[in-house]
Formats: sequence, structure tokens, C-alpha cells
Amino acid sequence: MAFKIFNSFRNLAREFYSGKTFVAFDTETTGLKAEKEFIIEIGAVKFNCDGIIGEPFDILIKPPIELPQFIKDLTHITDKMISCCPCAKEAVPQFLNFVGGKETVLVAHNAQFDLGFINSELKRFSHPELPNVCIDTLNASRWAYPDFIKEQEKGQYKLQSLAKRFGIEAKAAHRANDDARLCMEIFKRIISDTMDKQKNFSIDKIKRNPVQIELF
Repeated sequence: MAFKIFNSFRNLAREFYSGKTFVAFDTETTGLKAEKEFIIEIGAVKFNCDGIIGEPFDILIKPPIELPQFIKDLTHITDKMISCCPCAKEAVPQFLNFVGGKETVLVAHNAQFDLGFINSELKRFSHPELPNVCIDTLNASRWAYPDFIKEQEKGQYKLQSLAKRFGIEAKAAHRANDDARLCMEIFKRIISDTMDKQKNFSIDKIKRNPVQIELF
């Protein structure tokens, strides 16, 4: 699968303040391998430089298999909770409708994982893959905070670790709706913390004259 991953981190602020719409999203799944496992929850929040747009998106999905015990323990999602929920063929298009179109920029933490699962589910019912560009806050945080890797404790770039470091409240770890919110907040924090690294950036100038940015 070919993913359109945004790697021009020195243009993050320019991209954010250019008037575009963003959707931060997260998935919970039955395992780690997209081609063999299934999505059980999608959470997302739509926003732009002025704030959150509308209501967040959250949907539980019934997979064609029973949930592994370690997934139940991790997410606190049970087979009973999803027994009457829609299947992926019904649920994933609802997420696409929430995203709204290919112009929307996606934001995810460890984006290849979440994109891989979304695209695998789409492939199962012969739907085209997501065409949207996606910003990976895992890669962006490694760029923004290179010194974190020097710390003795491992996992400093995990979503929950970053949220704790920045004082962002995590209400429900390993639930897609809250992880999507954390992803959005971390994305905005990365931008505010790296203004000195941003390439030829002026908020007033960008808002007056939005431009297309080369994403790759």
C-alpha cells in the first residue's frame, strides 16, 4: 500500500494556517497485522486553525471474529459491546463521509498502522484506498523533540507519553475517540513549539495569501 505521508515538517505551520481542514483519527483493532486483523473502533475529530469543527466521530465495529483477550484487556471493548454494531463495510464509509473529501488532511500517530487498517478494510469490499495526505505525529514529534530519545525511559514518543509530558489529559487510553483527540492536541503543540524551525512562516501572511504547499 502506498501512503501519502506528509514529511515536510518545516512547513507544518504554513500548512495548518493555510485554511485547510484536518481530521485527526485513530483506530482500535483485533491485532497488529492489517491484512489478517480487523478494525473494532474508529474515532476522529475534525478541526482547523480556528478550532474543532462540529461533533467528533466515534463508531464501534463488529469484526468477523471474537475479540482476543488481550484486546479486551487493552481497550475494555467487549464482544457484547460490539455484538449489534455495524460491520466494517457499513462503518468505514461513515468515516469517509466524516472526512469529507481528498482535500482534507488526515492526522494520525503512527499513521501507517491506522492507514493500513483503513485501506485493508476498504480493499475487502472493493473500495478505493484513501487518497488523502496524512501527517504522522509520531514522525513529527521525533523531528520536533529529538532530545527525547536520549532519555533512559523508552517509549517517549508514544501518544500517551507525549500527552503526559505536555499536560494533556488522557481520559480513556486505547479508545479511538480519546486517542484521536490527543493526536490533535499533540499536533497543535508540535506546531506551537517549533515556530523557530518553520520555513519562512508568518501567520498573517499565510492567512492573507494561502498557498499550495509541496507535501512530500
